[in-house]
Formats: sequence, structure tokens, C-alpha cells
Amino acid sequence: FQLSPSQINDILRAGELSHKTLDLNGKAASSVLRFESNQLASNSPIEDRRSAATCLQTAGMMFGVFDGHAGSACAQAVSERLLHYIAVSLMSRQSLEEIELAVESMKPVRPILQWHRHPNDVEYREITSRYFENLRVYWQHLLDLDTEPGFSLEEAMVCAFKRLDSDISLEVQAPQENELMRNIALQVAFSGATACVAHVDGVHLHVANTGDCRAVLGVREEDGTWSTLPLTRDHNVCDEFEIRRLKREHPRSEEKTLFVNDRLLGILMPSRAFGDVQLKWSKELQHSVLENSCDVEALNIYQYVPPNYHTPPYLTAEPEVTYHKLRSKDKFLVIASDGLWEMLSNEKVVKLVAGHLTELNVQKPQLTFKKPVNLGYMHNLLLQRKSRGLASLDQNIATHLIRHAIGSNEYGEVDPEKLAAMLALPEDLARMYRDDITVTVVYFNSETIESYYRD
Repeated sequence: FQLSPSQINDILRAGELSHKTLDLNGKAASSVLRFESNQLASNSPIEDRRSAATCLQTAGMMFGVFDGHAGSACAQAVSERLLHYIAVSLMSRQSLEEIELAVESMKPVRPILQWHRHPNDVEYREITSRYFENLRVYWQHLLDLDTEPGFSLEEAMVCAFKRLDSDISLEVQAPQENELMRNIALQVAFSGATACVAHVDGVHLHVANTGDCRAVLGVREEDGTWSTLPLTRDHNVCDEFEIRRLKREHPRSEEKTLFVNDRLLGILMPSRAFGDVQLKWSKELQHSVLENSCDVEALNIYQYVPPNYHTPPYLTAEPEVTYHKLRSKDKFLVIASDGLWEMLSNEKVVKLVAGHLTELNVQKPQLTFKKPVNLGYMHNLLLQRKSRGLASLDQNIATHLIRHAIGSNEYGEVDPEKLAAMLALPEDLARMYRDDITVTVVYFNSETIESYYRD
């Protein structure tokens, strides 16, 4: 079965999302110029999710990539809820009091986020009211704290991640009359998701990461070369810090059983994640919750207690937060699920985005010649003209990265036959060759960043 070039493009571009930031009301332009995003499924249905939103009651924009496992339920819930938890954590006491008063008096609540969504991004509409109730319980908790003006950004992100994971765990334990809501709560808690979220406010960039999604900064040095600045560590068995952390948290007798076949307890690749309560709860709690539920098999919930399960929790959703002060040479941020990083190195990804950026920025060919003119110079000029004449195959940079991730040959060039074969794989085989891939690329406004330093 051979796919035509137009069919390949249709498949690759189906999940494209792009958003350009507008300079509103003469206010200072955002340091985010625009973002472009895309995803390609390997699992059916896809288990990755993504989120992007402008914070309406605080400054800044947020971008998240979520990689689900054992189903998409946990990634779905986290993608819908986590940015709200972070935004609420950042709000002033006065703003929280205002929204609490509005809810109490049944008046409209000022929106907290402006979402930037793809038409195909799904929502659990049936359970939105329950999610809102629990978000309200969280902001009431924040109002009970005698702190003002609230958390630092790092504290807000850590607190939001931990609180949402705690809510996911508690929701499935609470008695639930509505069977649909109970089933969703079960699926969310017993599946899992890693998460990487960036918050950009002016020159302040914070990245919170739990698991093995990754965020990498593309930097253009003064001499015109590009360098790569990773902003996250992969939380898995390949990371010495994670191995040491887990060994500190569990008795010495478990040292040899914590990681088996490069997986946590022989089961999970990432060593931090949302959900996955079967690696967090006691055996007794798991048994009592699943015993009272309906048909667990129909919900695709795997009932297993790993061998050597002695001192839970073995898993945490607590993120590592990295702070970076943006400079005018910081041109873009790439956040992606491990499906991309398994195929392309950090350096290759930055090189591809940089090349794409250069191609898009090239204006009409200059007709002026530098003197003296030699053959090498003329040859380069002709090559530049030729490249300028060719429109980029993908307008969306995330699509460009996905195309290279699954279609590159050993020379780093896209092989049309390989690309077609990878996209034509049947569902049951696709997962053996590639993972779900989700990519968001955020471009920074160098002029805005420069003006911050001037001012």
C-alpha cells in the first residue's frame, strides 16, 4: 500500500496548530512571537496531549506537552486541568476572593485562561463541573493560607503539579453515584502521564517537568552559529540523580529490585508521573477501590501488584522546575514528548528549526554584489537564490520536525519511501516502530526581549 505525497502531507498536517501573538491596545508586545504545534499518533487512539493558553488574570503564557501511558485518560485530564491549577496558584488573594465571591453568589466567573486549541482537541465535557468544583476547593485552600502575595512561580508550579496528582488520587476514592464519572476517575487514576509545562512572562521562562518529555532552547550565538540549551532532565533509569533519589527514599534491601530491565519495579520507564496509583497506593487501598468498582476489565484497567512492592509510593508527580532569563539570542523553545527525542537528538532538532527559520526569513534575492567578485562567491549567491526560490515544504515547524523524526535516513535527509512506509504501518505494528509524537515550538520576540534590557 503506497501513500502519495499529498496523502502523506494530509496525514502529517492533520494536527497542525499555530497561533500568532497580537500586540493589543498598545501594550508592550509579548515576548512570545508565535507558537506552532502538531502531533502524530502511533497508538490508536493517541495517548499524547498538548495544551497552550494565555493567562488572563496574571501575566504570561503557558505551553504543555503530556505523554500518556496505559491509555489516554490521565494525559487528557492533566492537559485540561494542570494549567488552571498553575494559574490559580499565581493569582493574588484579591483575585481569588473575587472569583470565590462570584461563585458563591452564582454570578459569572471571570475566565482564568484563554485556551489556544486545535478543533480536534477533545474535552471531557461530562466531568468539567466536577473538575471545577475541585479547582475551587484548591483556591479556597489557598485563601485559607495567610500568605500574600502568594507563591513564587517555581513554588506555584510545584504546588499545582502535586495538588492535581493528589486530587486525581482522591477523586477515585470518593463515593460516586454517577457511573460515568466514576469510570473516568478510575481510568484517569490507573493510567498515567508525564508532563512538561513552560510558563513565559516577559524575559522570565520557567519549565516544570515530570517524567521524560523534554524542553530545549535554540540559541543563536553572536557568530551566527546555533547552540542547544536543555532545560529539563529525563526522569528515568538512565538518570543518576533519579536512581540516587529513589534509593534514598526506599530501604537498602530494595536497591536491587527498584529498577528491573531499565524500568521502575520492572514496569514503568519514567520515574515520575501523574496517576499510576498502582505504584503509589498501598496494596490494601488498591484492592478496596477496585473491589467496589464496576467491570474493571471493560475499562482497560490492569489489576496487578508488582513483585517486590513493599514501601510505596515508588512514583511522584513532583516536577523539577528550571528558571532561565531570556536573552535576545534565545530564539525558540521546543517542548516535545519522548516520541520525538527517541528519533532526533537535541542538536538535530535545534538545527532543523534553525534551518527552517532561516528559510522563512529569507527575503527577495539581493542583486548587489560585494567586491571583489570571485567564482566561490558567485556560486554561493546562486545557491542562495535557488534555495530562496523553493517554498518550504512545511509551513508549520512542528510538522517539519515530525517529518524528519520518522522519515530521516542515515544521512539525516527525509527518505520519501521510508516516510511513506512509516505512515502506512497498520495500527498494531506502528507502536513497534515509533511512539506518539507531540511537538510545540515557541518562537521568542527578540525585539521585546531587547527592549526589556534597554528599559
